[in-house]
Amino acid sequence: MKSKTVRFMQGNEACAEGAIAAGVRLFAGYPITPSSEIAEILAVRLPQVGGRFIQMEDEIAAMAVIIGASLTGCKSLTATSGPGFSLKQENLGFACYTEVPCVVVNVMRGGPSTGSPTSPAQGDVMQARWGTHGDHPIIALAPSSVREMYELTIKAFNLSEEYRVPVILLSDEIVAHMRERVELPDSSEIKLVARKKPSVPPEDYLPYRADPETDVPPMASYGEGYRFHVTGLTHNEAGFYTNKPDEMAALHERLNRKIEGHRAEIIEVDQHYTDDTDLAVLAYGSTARTALRAVREAREKGIRACLLRPVTLWPFPDEIVHEIAGRVRALVVPEMNVGQIVLEVERAAHGQARVYGLGKVNWDLFTPGEILAKVEEVDKWHKTSSSTCEETTSPTSGALAAATE
Repeated sequence: MKSKTVRFMQGNEACAEGAIAAGVRLFAGYPITPSSEIAEILAVRLPQVGGRFIQMEDEIAAMAVIIGASLTGCKSLTATSGPGFSLKQENLGFACYTEVPCVVVNVMRGGPSTGSPTSPAQGDVMQARWGTHGDHPIIALAPSSVREMYELTIKAFNLSEEYRVPVILLSDEIVAHMRERVELPDSSEIKLVARKKPSVPPEDYLPYRADPETDVPPMASYGEGYRFHVTGLTHNEAGFYTNKPDEMAALHERLNRKIEGHRAEIIEVDQHYTDDTDLAVLAYGSTARTALRAVREAREKGIRACLLRPVTLWPFPDEIVHEIAGRVRALVVPEMNVGQIVLEVERAAHGQARVYGLGKVNWDLFTPGEILAKVEEVDKWHKTSSSTCEETTSPTSGALAAATE
């Protein structure tokens, strides 16, 4: 049995160490609270393993650097928060369209604009999915512990390499700055995925001809003898601009199909008490930690609550939410915003159960009592309404329900 290294780590430190373990050898970024520790640690650690650290003049340039590095075959990473994530969006779209593997860490903070740089929030959830323009696939993972910051950094790179897509690690200030005991696995126990290389000679290589089984094109690296064109324009299999409707449609359909067609392999959801439930709480990131405590306290009071924690936020786990919605009376969705993922829950539930949002926008953590109070309110109303024909006042449901000032 391999020995494990036990560390007392901060979330951002775990992310940096996870990146090293994943094989990252280049970091490009710009300091911004509350993600700066990732850059600071990698500035020291990367040279120790033969890697490179570069601080760019801004977040736009940092995103461009990791795309260029990835095209040479180097696993590359950038980390940012709030305004920096906004600045990365145009180049993030370029990476989506040109299918360049890379990972972007976004440690969410209060906003918009400069907002509250040292406070937690979960306001970038929809930006992670739709921040850059156009139709495009994306994968976003939401850690809720220091250990997951380590594990999901590795997973983010594995998914990025396998599907040739940028992956976003959507952390938040609490997870990034908390410290926990973490057991780091031996390097021999870590599964790493490498991008698929072409099996044809350079003269026969088409950089965007996809494997028919995966919809993912094999990817040569610059410097390996394969000369190919990369453009942000709509392109054909050879990588050159096209305005032919059939080629344009084929590209867009394949880009989405390569993610949507592998949802079962990509999506991860952590579930608690779902075998015996009639009320569900869905939460992600640091909020899920508080929600789990609230669910346990609710069950001690006789409320058969469960917790769904999407580890993969995008693509959204529609099938799992739909299945749970068919077995419960209601879903409660606490999140540190005025209502973002709750809209996806409503869509996925498709009317099978009522959905209640619980927003909090004072840049403070949820307490277990706040979530428990909403669970008790919803549970009481549903029990009362099902046992009487009298008109009763329903708890507010929907995206903006019960926002805490």
